[in-house]
Amino acid sequence: MKARSALAVAALASVVSACGSADAGSDILTVYAAASLKAPFTEIAERFEEANPGISVELSFAGSSDLVAQLEQGAPADVFASADTRTMDLAVADGLLGTDPVAFATNTLTIVTEAGNPKNIRSVADLAVDGMSVVVCAPQVPCGAAAARLGDAAGVDLTPVSEESSVTDVLGKVASGQADAGLVYVTDAVGAGGDVTAVAVPEAAEIVNVYPVATLADGRNPAAAADFVRYVTGDEARSVLGGAGFGTP
Repeated sequence: MKARSALAVAALASVVSACGSADAGSDILTVYAAASLKAPFTEIAERFEEANPGISVELSFAGSSDLVAQLEQGAPADVFASADTRTMDLAVADGLLGTDPVAFATNTLTIVTEAGNPKNIRSVADLAVDGMSVVVCAPQVPCGAAAARLGDAAGVDLTPVSEESSVTDVLGKVASGQADAGLVYVTDAVGAGGDVTAVAVPEAAEIVNVYPVATLADGRNPAAAADFVRYVTGDEARSVLGGAGFGTP
């Protein structure tokens, strides 16, 4: 089976699982994951399906804070992977988790510009130049919180023209020429290839986002969820994450 991406809440099937470790009654595993995890988690889900015949992984990607809001409203899911510990802590406080979170990856920010860097942006300070249109994530989103910390570390007051609900939206606005520059994760810049130009900033090394994953208390497939979390924190999945530019916790 091939892992399917969904931005809407995935419906869960009630059929007998062919995977020995999964609960009978469902062969679908619904995973909510931060938008920045889309590429590696799609591959990880496909590999997990190959290793667990009969299990189909449904992936839902969005900003971590949006995903928590959906879970708080009762959206059905089995696993949650956040782009920072602060957002995962909200899920803990709300009693949404079935197991303790486990850190599985790290990420840092970088500046991205239009391809070729026509504005010759070299530092965070350049983002504050008059007339520069900059986009960042909204403060409640992990990449937005990290952007604010990066501005503080660089001593720069960032005044973005827009604040987006996910890092992929920031990347999209820069790649399409709707903004001169944006702050995204290194992994997003790597995935964008030649669509943008990345500008490394030394201050970013001080702001590291740790990605945790956990099963959800109301998940309909707890055994398969636990298997997936173990897989994500294992060597094979970490190889996929490393290839996408993620660090190890």
